[in-house]
Amino acid sequence: MPAEQPTILATSGGLRSGRRTFVEFNKLIHFALDLSGVDGRTPRLCHVGTAGGDQRHMNANMAEAGKVAGVDVSILNLFTMPPTDDLEDYVLSHDVVWVGGGSVANLLAVWEVHGLGAVFRKAWESGVVLSGVSAGSICWHTGGATDSFGPDLRIVTNGLGFLPYGNGVHYDSEEQRRPKIHDAVAAGVLPTTYCTDDGVGLLYRGTELVEAVTERQGSGAYVVVREDSSATAQEEKLDTRLL
Repeated sequence: MPAEQPTILATSGGLRSGRRTFVEFNKLIHFALDLSGVDGRTPRLCHVGTAGGDQRHMNANMAEAGKVAGVDVSILNLFTMPPTDDLEDYVLSHDVVWVGGGSVANLLAVWEVHGLGAVFRKAWESGVVLSGVSAGSICWHTGGATDSFGPDLRIVTNGLGFLPYGNGVHYDSEEQRRPKIHDAVAAGVLPTTYCTDDGVGLLYRGTELVEAVTERQGSGAYVVVREDSSATAQEEKLDTRLL
């Protein structure tokens, strides 16, 4: 049973250290699975590790975490080739797409080569929950701040744009993030931008933000808007629900 309407959960979290495995699914991934509406069968999650270069050890960690959580995890590798000629059928056979972190610039470039933007849009419109962390959060928006090019952050504006907003991740743990987002919004390089501290997710139904949720006590979400009269960025903290 697909989600009732197009759903995206864009996060700065989702995994935690495991007790007997390297990682386990944290509350944000479980929330994404709940949003898919699966009942009476094992949920199916598609892990997309393009931003990290499709690292085999991370694929194994995600598959192992899925086994612990009672979730069927499939891996969508694009290096050195996709697993199938029919990527649309492959993606739409899952309940949740989880995109891992890494280089959002490289992710977008590789996805464009393989036509995955259109595939993910079809999945989104069909009720597959789109989710992910860091690069896997920014990608669904128009753009955001990234270290894809080096330690000094740069702004990318060629996100898939399913959500007509900018996106800021790791807002509380990396000191360049907040000022870079503020500068980009003030300059009109990014539109209104939603940002997450580590452990926080933004739930969108269609293109509307309906709530911010967190798996970590005290972490928050924020919206940054441009004040046209002064050409400055104004930040507001959003209500955030603890999962």
